[in-house]
Amino acid sequence: MGPVPPDNETPSFYDRKSRTTGLARLTYEYFERARYEDQTVRQSSDYVERDVLAFPTWPHETVRNLSIASFFVGMILFLSATMPPHIGAPANPSQTPAIILPDWYLYWSFGLLKLDPLNPELAILGGQKIMADRTYGVLANGVVVGFIAIVPFLNKGSARRPVEEPFWAAVGVFGVVFALTISLLAVKNLVPMNVDLLFDLTFLLPIVFGTVTYAVLKTMREGYMYNLNRRYYRLRPPRKV
Repeated sequence: MGPVPPDNETPSFYDRKSRTTGLARLTYEYFERARYEDQTVRQSSDYVERDVLAFPTWPHETVRNLSIASFFVGMILFLSATMPPHIGAPANPSQTPAIILPDWYLYWSFGLLKLDPLNPELAILGGQKIMADRTYGVLANGVVVGFIAIVPFLNKGSARRPVEEPFWAAVGVFGVVFALTISLLAVKNLVPMNVDLLFDLTFLLPIVFGTVTYAVLKTMREGYMYNLNRRYYRLRPPRKV
């Protein structure tokens, strides 16, 4: 393992970029040295780990949590008493509303039911669609929910910050923006925009935001990892032999 420079000789970002060892080698040297020192300390120490002292559940934690919960419950009751919600006129059972929408948190699913322009028309079927539009929308819901379900199994990394995993961070941004745009498509009757333009932006904006996120985080990642390693190294300087 090559020598690791002390704090006062730690190379700058541009100096390190010009070296041939690269970030991977620098990271390996830092953490391998730290692992070796930890192992040496454990072998030479007779310290016995003890329970960490903390506040007891009763009465400290219990009283604190009850106080916070009581405050918010009291605020809800106060607002309910002083500002009761307005109840509109009863619905007319003989008249269908002009716009029928689900609850707001289901707009994305309702928007997937309006993807009929993407339902292909095959010439071999005489210009007919391969399936009904409603079936196509239900299938789109299944594809989206299935992809969300398998993402945790595809990404098994231990990264906790977006800059450490630019690709998966970009996938997350893509999903969030797509959920917003597909929700706007669900209420296209209420959006003051051309329907065709809104449909195009529904799929274009997530790609743009995801690509920009990946590019920015990918650019930041190398400098971030180097600074992280340097801070860790300063906290645990190498043992002088």
